[in-house]
Order: sequence, then C-alpha cells, then structure tokens
Amino acid sequence: MGTRLVRPLRPKRSDLLLGSLMALSAGAVWSFGAITARLADESDAFQYLIWRSIGVIVVLEGWRLVRRGGSGMAVAFRSGRRMHLANLSLLLASIGFVYAVKTTSAANAAFLGSTTPLFGVAAGRMFLGERLNARTAASIVLAFVGLGIMLAGDVGAGGLIGDLAALSAAIGFAAYTTIVRSAPDRDWSPVLPGYAVLMIGICWLVTASNGRPVYTSGRDVVLALVHGGLFIVAGTLLYNGASRSVPAGAMTVFAQTEMVLVPVWAFVVLAERPSTPTLIGGAIILAAVVGKALLDGRAPTEPPVQDPGEPPTEPRWATAA
Repeated sequence: MGTRLVRPLRPKRSDLLLGSLMALSAGAVWSFGAITARLADESDAFQYLIWRSIGVIVVLEGWRLVRRGGSGMAVAFRSGRRMHLANLSLLLASIGFVYAVKTTSAANAAFLGSTTPLFGVAAGRMFLGERLNARTAASIVLAFVGLGIMLAGDVGAGGLIGDLAALSAAIGFAAYTTIVRSAPDRDWSPVLPGYAVLMIGICWLVTASNGRPVYTSGRDVVLALVHGGLFIVAGTLLYNGASRSVPAGAMTVFAQTEMVLVPVWAFVVLAERPSTPTLIGGAIILAAVVGKALLDGRAPTEPPVQDPGEPPTEPRWATAA
C-alpha cells in the first residue's frame, strides 16, 4: 500500500506566533543576499554560486565537526527519498533565483519569485492536507496586490530565460517548504551542505564548458562566501525552525519579507532610491505578512486533529503502509 501522511496537530498559539516570527526573520536575513549578489558584478550566476555554496559547506560542516555530529553531507545523501527531494528542491530554488537576479530585471525576478505562496498553498493542500483558512487567503491576495503595485510597469523588462528561471525558483522553494513541513520534528539542516555539493558540481561544469575561470576577484569571492555562510545558513535554519508550527502556505507568505526588504537595502547600501509604487507596494506586502502573523497569534486554538486510523499515541507526522 502507499505512503500516507498524517496531518499535524494544530500547534499552540505561542508556538504559531514564534514560528511566524521566525519565518518573517528568515526572509529578512535572505534579503541581504540579493545585495551581495548585485555587488559581485565581476562574476556570473554560476561563478557566484560556486563560492556561495562553498561558504554554506564550510560553515555547516565546521559547526558539525565542532559538535562532533558527523558530516552533514553524508546524512544528506543517506537519509532516504524525502531528504533527496529536499536537496533537489532547494537546488532548483537557489539556481533559479540567482540566475534570474543576474540575467533579468530585479522587478521580474521578484515578481515571479514571489509566486511561491501560490505553489506553497497548492502543495500544502495536495500533499499535506493543510487547510487554506481565510487569514492565509486574504494575506496572499493582499501580498499580490502590493507586488502588482510595486512592480507595475517593470514586469516586461526582463528576458524570457531569466523569467522562467525565477518561476522555477518559486516552484522549487514551494516544494522544499512542503517537504520540510511534512516532517517538522526532523533535522533538515543536512539539506544545506547536500544541495551545496550538487550546486558546486553543476556550476563548475557550466563554468568550465563556457571557458570561464572559477575565481574572478577576491571581492566577489568574499561576497559570495558571506552570502552562503551567513545569510543562507542563518535564514534557512530559521525557516526550518518555523516549519515545526507554521503551515507550508503561510510560511511562503511570510518569507516574502525578502522581496519587501531588498529595495530598502538597495537604497541604504547602493543608494538606489525606490520609486513611489515600490514604497506603496512594499508597505502593503509588509502589512499582509505582519498582519497575518499577529492574527495567527491571536487565533483561538482548535482541538488537535487525530487521524482516525491511528492510535492516540501517533506522533505529529507519520507514515503508514
């Protein structure tokens, strides 16, 4: 017989609020990476991703070595089909978004990348049986209204390949979110060095086939290492922690703080003054995601949902033959 996922018990309000804040923080941390990618103007997407992935591996493998926890890369490739799918999903999301940032307009990359909540809600509903409540639906609609205002007039500026890359990033990230949400008590940190190894192999082959060097400049290498070792690691660990209590669809909405804050950092660091539509749209998106976090924290706690075919001691997530 097939594998059946048991829907998670509804978390306590305090856990839901904490998880929501962690998901919001994850998007904020990730947003700094867009600036380092922009500043690394001597590297193409594949050269940059090689060094970003090295930063991820050095930090996480070094941390596990200090804690004597064994190699995360080994765990990533020896932990079953779901871990493998998580590796591939995050690989698709990372390559897609960085390639889009490097090859199409920032507006196109942000708009298409922000379709993640739609894919996240659909995947959460299809594979996890998660309900789409009114708060989540309203926040998605409001967030997309803000994105539409923020990116109006700039959506057609990018190239088709870059647009498709951004869309693939949204699909990959929604898939990753659904997978980690399917086992919220599992340690998903090995996915980071796991997908980073795959990333290095693919990007190295592409770079070599194009006759380009892996090393471009010390400045670009440092920027990429900081992006991977600090922003990617910290943001993803926060996001994984949020998955313990926040549904997949809601998590992808909260992570849109990344798209809201990118123009803010661009103004502060690069002196790029955001337009009025960007400011208005960003304020609407921020209101949508923060408002949903606060409403979730005040929502009444529902009784736990127990799969009728399982005994009362069934853990929060399980599989049944």
